[in-house]
Formats: sequence, structure tokens, C-alpha cells
Amino acid sequence: MNRNHTNGKSDTDWEYERLSMVEDQLRKRGISDERVLHVMGKVPRHLFVPPESSNRAYTDGPLPLGEGQTVSQPYMVALMTQCLELTGAEKILEIGTGSGYQSAILMELVRELYTVERVHALAERAEQQLVTLGYHRFHLRVADGTQGWPEEAPFDGIIVTAGAPAVPDTLLNQLHENGTLVIPVGTRYSQKLCKCTKRGNTYRREEDTMCVFVPLVGEYGWEDE
Repeated sequence: MNRNHTNGKSDTDWEYERLSMVEDQLRKRGISDERVLHVMGKVPRHLFVPPESSNRAYTDGPLPLGEGQTVSQPYMVALMTQCLELTGAEKILEIGTGSGYQSAILMELVRELYTVERVHALAERAEQQLVTLGYHRFHLRVADGTQGWPEEAPFDGIIVTAGAPAVPDTLLNQLHENGTLVIPVGTRYSQKLCKCTKRGNTYRREEDTMCVFVPLVGEYGWEDE
């Protein structure tokens, strides 16, 4: 799939749409981390979605990706990224590579990214597009994301882009001290965004906004339907 599509728009047109998204969808709704806002205004989301959806790339909602998956709403991408409180020195684990858009956002903000995708076709497309756009500081593999990436643990932060029935201990156990796990938790059809921060042998859990993600399928998530 060729994702370098423009639909007749110039780079200036796309930049205007990104900056409008940042101001209208993100800043006005409480995204305050200037590094996150800058990157959201920089990364070309329209190159991470199917050609037929590119004209809606900067609208306020998720978009279908194929394989039963979606590209998350820009606000949710920004919110989850902000929850990690990144400084630039982190080693991060992403569960659910999907289109690679969230991966690109993270790579602009962290030292090193590890990302896991369950669907081989999505992983292949995402890797190709990330490399095409000049992103190289990532490690990607096709596997059950609910198991994390134990041989590379611990991580400073873990972000899960699918809804889980509960917070998997397998992921909590792969956090550094003071590390943060951001994950949607709830039913298959409705979740609440949770931020879990490791404190010794315990975890501080905070709940944020309601959200709807595709199910987190795997040994420590939902069964595949």
C-alpha cells in the first residue's frame, strides 16, 4: 500500500490541518505539555491512514485501519502520551503498533521505543512507513502484547493502545521504579483510561477519561472472537 498520498493537498494544506487540530482538539481540551503539542503538529497523521481516509486524518475521531483495528483519535494519542510525562531520556514499550502513528509520536519524544503488534500485516505496514519517514530508533516484533517484552524490561513507561478487562500484572512487573503504565480498562465496548505508577511493591492508580478502544487480545487480555 502506498501511503505517501496527498489527495491534491500541498504540504502547507496538511500543516494547516495539523496546527488547527492542535489548537482546536488538543490545547482547548487540556493538553498542556508543549513537547507533545509540538510533535502532534509535526507528525503527518495522513500518511499513517489508508488513502480513502486521509482527508479525515485530522478530524476529531478514530479512523478504520483494516484488520479490525483503528487509528486512535488525535486527542487520545496526545492524552496518553502526556500521561507518560516524558523528558526525552525514556525507554518505552508500546503495546499495539497499529498504523505506527503513535509510535512516531513517541519516537519524537523518547530515547528508545519497543513496540509489539499482534497482527503481522499491520506490523509490516507500520514498519515500512516508519522507516520511509526516517524513523529508526525502534524495535518492533509480532507477538502477544499482553506478555510485554520481558527480556528488554524494565521500561520507564508502557502505553497500551487497546482496551483491557483488567490491568495485566505482566506489564506492571516490567516497569522501572516510578515507571508509568497507561492503559484503557473496562469492557470490550467501553473503557476508562488508567494511569498506573510503580511505587516499590505497590502501584498508584489514577483514572482519567472514558474512552473506546479495540479489545486487547491475548493471554492476559480478551479472547479473540
